[in-house]
Amino acid sequence: MIDQTIATHKSSRECFAADQFLKNPNEESFAALFNVFNPQLLCFFRSRTRELSSAEDLAQEVMLTVYSKASQIRDRALFRGWLFKIAHNALCRHYTKRTREVETINLADVEHSLAATNDKPAGTAGFEFRDWMTLLDAREREAMILRFVEQWEYHEIAAAQAVPIGTVQWRIFNCKKKLGDVLTRRRAKRADSSALRARKGSHKAAA
Repeated sequence: MIDQTIATHKSSRECFAADQFLKNPNEESFAALFNVFNPQLLCFFRSRTRELSSAEDLAQEVMLTVYSKASQIRDRALFRGWLFKIAHNALCRHYTKRTREVETINLADVEHSLAATNDKPAGTAGFEFRDWMTLLDAREREAMILRFVEQWEYHEIAAAQAVPIGTVQWRIFNCKKKLGDVLTRRRAKRADSSALRARKGSHKAAA
């Protein structure tokens, strides 16, 4: 009877959080949604990857997808199933990436280049990393550098910043979202500028 009561309460929390976010998607409603579902996603990924850091990153990837694609939901009663379908797809991509051993940029190398010189030309990894960090406030910059440059675990960052681990997870997630939005707009602006230059060049050639 007690287990059934707990399960009912949990289901009600999930439904309420999902409903509030889907009706009014903003930072406050998403924070509530994040607090309800992120722990479940962590358990889902941790049981399958056996790696806490991978589970945390995958959970944030799923929540970022949920944030950006929530408008696709037509039936709110199917929200939980939709969310875990995204989680399953993220896990499949993770396994594929691990088996292919895809080479990626080492952010530690970026940090070393920043420490070595402050006059890197535009277009280099060091210049771009510094440029991205200027978009964040001091606490966000510290969290991002500790997580992705220093390779600290979330609980280590939480201890260093004297905040709950959930706050660190939310802070990192919010940084990714903020940087993603800004960099997407920048890429679109560059594409428009390139297209404009191409049109001008073709007009000059025709003249």
